[in-house]
Amino acid sequence: MHTPRDPFRSPRFGQIATFMLLPHVREVAELDVALIGVPYDGGSSYRTGARFGPRAVREQSSLIRPWHPVLKVHPFERLRVADYGDIDVVPISIERTYEEIERGVQRVVEAGAVPVCVGGDHSITLPILRAIARRHGPVRVVHFDAHPDTWDEYFGSKYFHGTPFRRAIEEGLIDSRRMIQVGIRGPLYGPEDFAFHEAHGLEVIRIETVKEQGTAWVARKLARLAGGPVYCSFDIDCVDPAYAPATGTPEVGGLSSYEALAIVRGLQGLQLIGCDLVEVSPPYDGPGQITSLLAANLLFEFVSLLALAR
Repeated sequence: MHTPRDPFRSPRFGQIATFMLLPHVREVAELDVALIGVPYDGGSSYRTGARFGPRAVREQSSLIRPWHPVLKVHPFERLRVADYGDIDVVPISIERTYEEIERGVQRVVEAGAVPVCVGGDHSITLPILRAIARRHGPVRVVHFDAHPDTWDEYFGSKYFHGTPFRRAIEEGLIDSRRMIQVGIRGPLYGPEDFAFHEAHGLEVIRIETVKEQGTAWVARKLARLAGGPVYCSFDIDCVDPAYAPATGTPEVGGLSSYEALAIVRGLQGLQLIGCDLVEVSPPYDGPGQITSLLAANLLFEFVSLLALAR
């Protein structure tokens, strides 16, 4: 859709930041892929700030060049990609925010475009999956995270960033026996935290296994999700805080930036029908906005994978 000579891809003084300097387009019928900001962090349990994630990722994505030398694809020549803008969230109400997210993503999905959402905290994944499943039925899921996000409730609430996948499985949005979690680590409340996994057949690839077996081994494990629609949810805290400090609940001992990129590239060949990238909290970023920069590059990986599928 766009080449390096396209004026949309040339930064100009005073230009409003968009994802990867792509045009801002609200007419989803014109798009194959819609990049969507979801600036909401009302589901956070510890450090807030992820509401500023979409803005920061947009700024850092201005550094992205259009050719992917590893996957050997120019995604913007194969796909019509644009920045759809932000969902109008309701900061004081998670329920009303869910309604807005589901409505916005459903509009994109119904038009035949693939939604790639940038949060925001991980609670936003539930309404995205509601819209996705309405079109595709129960989907297979690859979930990158330090935390399982399958707790039942927090402070008496069923909706926060630690519950989206439990709620999604309960609502029939996910094929739980075809869901793989990558990078899980850190202390928990007790062994019962994985009782839900055992009951519903979720597969967990802990960080220790990733480090011992390597990224190629993980990619081969993900291949079992082939043959049906796959949704990818990437929590930036899957990455070690040495590489991605700007997140709400950091856990030491995670993926390196390189490992994250390598495993995401291992999704090649799967039928991706949507992605999200969440929990970037810019107020906690280090010099050079390294977390937002990594997130911007992961966003480019998602778009490149979608282009390869064409």
